Amino acid sequence: MIEITDLQKIGIGLAGFGISFLFLGMLLLFDKGLLAIGNILFISGLGCVIGVERTLRFFFQRHKVKGTTAFFGGIVIVLLGFPIIGMIIESYGFFALFSGFFPVAINFLGRVPVLGSLFNLPFMQKIVQKLGGDGNRTTV
Repeated sequence: MIEITDLQKIGIGLAGFGISFLFLGMLLLFDKGLLAIGNILFISGLGCVIGVERTLRFFFQRHKVKGTTAFFGGIVIVLLGFPIIGMIIESYGFFALFSGFFPVAINFLGRVPVLGSLFNLPFMQKIVQKLGGDGNRTTV
């Protein structure tokens, strides 16, 4: 079993609260205060979970420059007071940065008992296959 340090537990909490604040900010008609707090909590939580050095290496890889620029540019635009435009740009950056994790997450969620049966519904299978990639691929 993987040992989780206290700092990583704090980071998971910060990231979770960040996602919650982002969701509430969008739910409450793009409230810029909640969106700003959510962004700050999510980034600081990510830094606590994987470490500051690995976080900086993740965001500033040469092939992820476009996603990083869009993600942080969207955060700046939200902080400047244009929440809808900022969230659109930030969402593009998020998908550009984290698109490599989607197949892993979809395949993992497909093995969860309740979600797996939902993913096997006929109208959901096409969406899951597009997001999750090739289901026959073996991972090492």
